Amino acid sequence: MLEGLISLPWWGYIVATLILTHVTIASVTIFLHRHQAHRALDLHPVVSHFFRFWLWLTTGMVTKEWAAIHRKHHAKCETAEDPHSPQVLGIRKVLREGSELYRAEAKNQETLAKYGHGTPDDWIERNLYTRHSGKGIVVMLLTNVLLFGPIGITIWAIQMAWIPITAAGIINGIGHYWGYRNYECADASTNIVPWGILIGGEELHNNHHTFGSSAKLSSKWWEFDIGWMYIRLLETFGLAHVKKIPPELTYDKAKDHIDLETVRAVIANRFLLMSQFAREVLKQVHREELRNADRADKNQLTLLKRARRLMVREPRLLDAAARSNLQKALEQHQRLETVYTMKQKLADIWQRSATTQDHLIHALQDWCREAEATGIERLRVFSAKLRGARLVSTQP
Repeated sequence: MLEGLISLPWWGYIVATLILTHVTIASVTIFLHRHQAHRALDLHPVVSHFFRFWLWLTTGMVTKEWAAIHRKHHAKCETAEDPHSPQVLGIRKVLREGSELYRAEAKNQETLAKYGHGTPDDWIERNLYTRHSGKGIVVMLLTNVLLFGPIGITIWAIQMAWIPITAAGIINGIGHYWGYRNYECADASTNIVPWGILIGGEELHNNHHTFGSSAKLSSKWWEFDIGWMYIRLLETFGLAHVKKIPPELTYDKAKDHIDLETVRAVIANRFLLMSQFAREVLKQVHREELRNADRADKNQLTLLKRARRLMVREPRLLDAAARSNLQKALEQHQRLETVYTMKQKLADIWQRSATTQDHLIHALQDWCREAEATGIERLRVFSAKLRGARLVSTQP
C-alpha cells in the first residue's frame, strides 16, 4: 500500500484533518473577517501573509472579494441586495448554495469597487493570489498526497468543503435564521451556540452584528470565542494589536442627572441598554401581569404568554400575525402597554443621533420624567439607573 512521508494511525489522520481545517477557520475569522473586513485589529505582516498564503492553499478565496461581499452583507443586511440572506432567499438556498451565492457576488464589479477598499494590493496579491486563485488548492492537493499518501485526497476534499459548509452555509444561513439573541439589532442575526470553537467564534453571530467593528465576538461571561483567544495570544507576542472591542456600560449610583456623559453612554451602548430594559422592565412587568392573570381565560393567558417574546423582539422583524397578537395582548394589559411604549420611546432617542447633543440630553430627561410619572416601580428604578449611566473606555 502506498504511503506518504507521514504515517499515522487511523485516528491520527482524523486529528490531522481537524487541525488543518481549524487553521483555515482561524485564518478566515482572524484575517479575512476581523482584520480585513472590519479593521478591528492590526496584524504583524508575517502573520498577515501566512493567513493569506494559507487561504490561497485551502480555499482559493480572494481577500478583496471576501471583504467586499461581507461588508455589503452588513450594509444591506436582510434586504434584496444582501448577497446571502436566508430571510430573503430562504434558508434552504443559503445552506445548499452558499458558495454559489458567494461566487456570483464576487463577479459583481460594483460590489468590489464600492466595498473592497483597503485590502492587499501588492505584487504577490495581483500576480499570484488573485490571478491564480485556483492554483493554490491544487498545490494543497499535491502536498496532502505527498505527506499522507492516498488518504491525503480525502483530507483535501474535507478541507475544500469545510468553508463552504461552515461559513457560506451555516454562518450565513443558520446564523440569520435559528439560535438565541443577546441583542435586538435590526437584522435577524443569531448566536448559534454560546461556544465558538468549531467555526472560530463565528457562531456568536448576533453579538458580531451588534458590535460589527469589535475584535471580540463573545459578550456574556458564559460565551467563548476561540478566535479571540488566538488574537490575545498573538497580541502577547507582539504579533497583533486590538483596535476595538465592545463598549462597556457602568452606572454611578451617586449621579442623578442626565448630562453629555449620559448621552454618550446611551448612544454607544444602545443595544446593551435595550437588552437590560427587556430583562429588568419588560420581563419583570410581564411576570407580574402573568401572575395576576385570570387562569380561567385560556385564550387571554395564551396571548399573554406569547407577548413576552414579542415585546422584546425588534419590531421590524415581527410578521403581521405576531404584530396582531402583540397588539391584542397590550390592549388587554395597560401596564404592559405602558412599558412597551416606553421601550419604543427610548429606542427612538438614539435614532436622533444626527440632532444636537442638547436635544438628546433633553430627550433623555423627558423620557426619565415620563417613566417615573407612570407609577410603575420597574420603570422608576430603570430611570434612576439610566441617570447614572457612564461610558467605560474599552480601548485595549
